[in-house]
Amino acid sequence: MMLKSTTLGLIAALALALPAWAEDITIEDPYARAAGATAMAGAAFMTIQNDSAIADRLVAARSDVAERVELHTHVVDGDVMRMIEVEEGFAIPAGEAHNLARGGDHVMFMGLRQPFEQGETITVTLTFEHAGEMTLEIPIDNERTAMTMDGDMDHGNMDNGSGDDG
Repeated sequence: MMLKSTTLGLIAALALALPAWAEDITIEDPYARAAGATAMAGAAFMTIQNDSAIADRLVAARSDVAERVELHTHVVDGDVMRMIEVEEGFAIPAGEAHNLARGGDHVMFMGLRQPFEQGETITVTLTFEHAGEMTLEIPIDNERTAMTMDGDMDHGNMDNGSGDDG
């Protein structure tokens, strides 16, 4: 019985470590986080690689962990950075990658139905214009820090009204 549990655990760990894919789209280094145990919002980040010869677009995301799941980005409004929904989705050029990262484009979960607990996973379905749907298990990593391009932590002024720093 112990061997069976260990084997299943190993298979699950390997499945999370491998990139998810649909058609010629792969998802690398996905993770989700929330600002705290009582947060009403959370976000997911990843790199979306398009190895096809045609451009694609991430047009939607859904998950049972939240009342609403939207594609968001940040915009500067005076001296405050705010999150807004990107209804047209995110372009994924042919042969290129698009990063969903803190302080930029991301998948936003609003009205969380459960806390995002460190080390757990959430199921998210991404919908692409051409590649179709891709369902993946995204690990929750509330301890990961956002890094700027020069390696410093990003402590930007973020406001989405939820208490989360997206």
